Amino acid sequence: MKRKIIEINDALCDGCGNCVPNCAEGAIQMIDGKARLISDLFCDGLGACLGECPRGAITLVEREAAPYDERLVMERIAAQGANTIKAHLDHLKSHGEKEYHRIAVEYLREKGIPVPEDAPAVKPLPCGCPGTLAKALAPKKPAADTPKGEIPSALRQWPVQLHLLNPNAPYFDDADLLVAADCVAYAVGNFHRDLLEGKILAIFCPKLDHSAEEYIAKLTEILRNHHIRSITVARMTVPCCGGTVSIVEEALKRSGKTIPLKIKVIDLDGTPA
Repeated sequence: MKRKIIEINDALCDGCGNCVPNCAEGAIQMIDGKARLISDLFCDGLGACLGECPRGAITLVEREAAPYDERLVMERIAAQGANTIKAHLDHLKSHGEKEYHRIAVEYLREKGIPVPEDAPAVKPLPCGCPGTLAKALAPKKPAADTPKGEIPSALRQWPVQLHLLNPNAPYFDDADLLVAADCVAYAVGNFHRDLLEGKILAIFCPKLDHSAEEYIAKLTEILRNHHIRSITVARMTVPCCGGTVSIVEEALKRSGKTIPLKIKVIDLDGTPA
């Protein structure tokens, strides 16, 4: 097949080796003091190495070449550790190579290798608390001496902010999912008993938080990666909160799954609207 692939000018190459570490796919190696393209199968033709050559010895050409093999590349990259894996995935994403990226992530999951994007590195808080560590929690039951009328926490996992959730966290398996706008828990006095009990929680504000696209992508990944039994969306009655529903609906659409969806609209006094 004819495709874009790198070409190395042997006369211009001075053997500095700057291009080698910038080819995460391992297509370039130093041999006999010169940079060499060792296999068409490993070169994706995206040119991450071009800007690293001080002599301009590397160019992109279009010629007959064996098809690039993402799974074969991942066999090499996976052995080089998490940083190389992340660099490769970022490289694919930056060039819009969604299909190669999908194959790479699929390979990692098949081999039980953590996907860097699934658990993004988070700087520790000044106190050193692992605030973003995914953790399942056991629902609390009222103790014998619990004061009358006190409602125990129904929270079953940590963290709860959608931005911090790990799409591969095991607590999503076979879960009933509650997606709630931030303000809902403050408006509904019996939030834990009436809405949260028995569910895994994801909260965000469609007006003030990150972009809707980021949240749609995160929710889509959660829905694709797990068997979700049901989704309940809880939003406030104010117009700006309507984005909560549209984000979930779009994620559900992109997941390609059919999951029962309930929408609960809460008035400003905490009662159903």
